[in-house]
Amino acid sequence: MRLTDRLSRLPREARDTLFLLAVVACCVAPLAAQIPAWASAMTATLLAWRLWLAVGARPLPGRWLTAVLLALVVLLTLVSHGSIVGRDAGVTLIVMLLALKTLELRARRDAMVVFFLGFFTLLANFFFSQSLPTAAVMLVALLGLLTALVNAHMPVGRPPLTLPMRTAAQMLLLGAPIMVLLFVLFPRMAPLWGMPGDKPGARTGLSGQMSIGSMASLVQDGSVALRVRFDTPGHQPPPAQDLYFRGPVLTAFNGREWFALSQPEARAITAAQPSAANLRVQGPPVRYELTLEPQRQPWLLALDAALERPELPPGSLALMSPELQWLTSRPITGVLRYRAASHLQFSHGPQQRTPAMRGYVQLPEGMNPRTLALARQMMADPALAAGGSQALVDAALARLRSGGYTYTLEPGLYGEHTADEFWFTRKQGFCEHIASAFVVLMRALDIPARIVTGYQGGQLNPLDGYWTVHQSDAHAWAEVWLPGRGWVRVDPTASVAPGRVGQLQRLQAPRGMLGTAMDAVVSPTLVQDLRVLWEAVNNGWNQWVLNYTQGRQFELLKALGVQTPSWQDLVRLLGLLICAAAGLGALWALWERSRQDPWQQLLQRARERLARAGLPLPPHLPPRGMATRARAQFGAQAEPAAQWLLRVEQARYAPHPGAALPQLRRELRRLPWPAAPTPRTP
Repeated sequence: MRLTDRLSRLPREARDTLFLLAVVACCVAPLAAQIPAWASAMTATLLAWRLWLAVGARPLPGRWLTAVLLALVVLLTLVSHGSIVGRDAGVTLIVMLLALKTLELRARRDAMVVFFLGFFTLLANFFFSQSLPTAAVMLVALLGLLTALVNAHMPVGRPPLTLPMRTAAQMLLLGAPIMVLLFVLFPRMAPLWGMPGDKPGARTGLSGQMSIGSMASLVQDGSVALRVRFDTPGHQPPPAQDLYFRGPVLTAFNGREWFALSQPEARAITAAQPSAANLRVQGPPVRYELTLEPQRQPWLLALDAALERPELPPGSLALMSPELQWLTSRPITGVLRYRAASHLQFSHGPQQRTPAMRGYVQLPEGMNPRTLALARQMMADPALAAGGSQALVDAALARLRSGGYTYTLEPGLYGEHTADEFWFTRKQGFCEHIASAFVVLMRALDIPARIVTGYQGGQLNPLDGYWTVHQSDAHAWAEVWLPGRGWVRVDPTASVAPGRVGQLQRLQAPRGMLGTAMDAVVSPTLVQDLRVLWEAVNNGWNQWVLNYTQGRQFELLKALGVQTPSWQDLVRLLGLLICAAAGLGALWALWERSRQDPWQQLLQRARERLARAGLPLPPHLPPRGMATRARAQFGAQAEPAAQWLLRVEQARYAPHPGAALPQLRRELRRLPWPAAPTPRTP
């Protein structure tokens, strides 16, 4: 017997329970990666157990067992999160309570509790992701919950699930205009999804430290890091060699890893202004709008170099560090949209060497001896020594161009002396290998140097005009300090692979057997076109939904003619539209009432006349029954009305009932109805 036939033979209670369990699983499944592993396993076990009980019509467990399970859930939540309050602990408890409550589906009120817990679980999904796929899955789950809710209120019998599903879909469609109205006009004081998370772990490919070989893995990450729309004709970007989006600056080196500023140093610069970086710019700025994906870090990525403070949504503040990196006052936990202006011709930092530069020439003792020897050899060259720091930098770049060095994703595992291996043994590496070896050589030459991480390049999406920067565009370059100029960007990777920076060429990760087989089935061009389409749709979702802030609301009011919009204007406009919607609803109700069956209207007027005479009649009583009741109550006085009711019944079922309807209406107005009984005076 097929599965559909077996399901159709189940009793209604078992069938409805199976449908509700499927809806619960749809609500909970996206949270599996956010809650502890024990919670996911326990939820799956409880739902499978409840499924087994429903299919076999077995009795539900006793209340003592569910009480023990509840105590165990609370204890495990406390152990996992250290508390039972907070976002993560609360979501875990909601999911577990929903799964446990399915074991108590004994009455309709138990089902109501499951429904409401399901709605809370739907909302909990948006605490962790507000992406378009999440919204689509939650919309399907919402339709399922509403279908189960409508089905629970349907009369006894076995109505098909398509019937309550149709009613639920109508409810969603009728509620959609109200939802859109509230979304557009309900005042918001901060970005819609700006809720901080309990865990500060980063989600972006960048971090405050860089291990040699770590960035090569990002090439396989095709997720979006940020999107940029330039305020230029055709939204064309600056030249490719200028597309450097500045991220964390790494200064300390232990031989294997580079680190950013320590936490005390980072706290010391939170009040810094752009002048703290001693930034000097030339030429007009490039203005653009940037949409940054969630990263759980306070880094504001911007093109080198942004002199003006980025325009953030209300409630956020942008700060610049002395290392030219823009920061926010709190980690970025949602999609952030802001405007910025950058000067592509700039210099920054002191023009004369200061004691603070000592930290930029420090190297771990006993590391990379061959690189140190190379530095001594270069400084001993009279021609290089006469040219100063710039000549030494040019000599190192010339060595990269002509020394047989290659740019690759698979340079092999580096050992203890990473710079020595790159310069003399392997002569191959990814951007972090090249940048690290170059900075080590510069420091060995007593030239202050540091590593800057971020993104370089991007790809134009022709559908929406946005430049998309992926995690695979992550890059590491160097900055050296030169007397009289300050800090100067030097990208040693461009000397090894000029196409990486000049033509935005990217290394491709090796494709496995599955990828090669898929290329033979699906055209790579089609896959690329679908990716461009998806990114355009997802970007539209980010721009018009997730980033619909108070500023966008005020822009809407200005377009409607409000000169100085405020949240009070939003409230007034929202109230006006709600009143207008209520008025339209009343007119709709009147129109629906006018569409009532004319014969029913005629009988209703007759019932009202008889009710005023003291004879209330039920609505289901036919005309002949109404005539019989009237004769019994009023005798001969009711005979004209009784005869009229019998003519109504005869005309209603005649071959052409509409022809007699006007005459019966006129007779109704002239009929002598029985008089109401006169109350006796005592």
